[in-house]
Amino acid sequence: MNNTLDERDVKILFAIADRETDNTEIIHEETGIPKSTVHYRLQNLKEAGVITNDLYELDLDEVGLGLTVISEVWAEFDEGYHERVGEQLADIEGINQVYFTMGDTDFILIGRLTSRDMVERLVEDYESIDEINRTSSKFVISTIKTSEGIGTLRDYDRASFLEAHGLSDETE
Repeated sequence: MNNTLDERDVKILFAIADRETDNTEIIHEETGIPKSTVHYRLQNLKEAGVITNDLYELDLDEVGLGLTVISEVWAEFDEGYHERVGEQLADIEGINQVYFTMGDTDFILIGRLTSRDMVERLVEDYESIDEINRTSSKFVISTIKTSEGIGTLRDYDRASFLEAHGLSDETE
């Protein structure tokens, strides 16, 4: 991860993702960080390239989510399994997209992860779902085209995100 982020920056980014606004008053209410500091830090995040445009799209490599894993999942077929298993898969930390598919594969998952340790936890989470028969996961070597927005952060627990980057949640 680039060293441009600290605990306050992460709090601000998560507040924007959670509240779906960049309004400094709302971010201040959510984080307790003074409005002038929020404004200043947002400007710095834009200048550093972490926030790439006014839509608050993120460079996921810059925020430490540069490891992309695509997984195929085969599950036991029964009535409603696609909703039940799909919801369990969607709840796994780091999984950003879950697709129920036609054909031999039941689900395709895309996750943006911080480290190989997070990949290991991902596999363990797959194994904990009883209805899953088999998985096959692939690491992405390079991304040709993608679109990511700040809402991606809603797929992560802020405390574990901070921990993955060696940061701690500061209290105001």
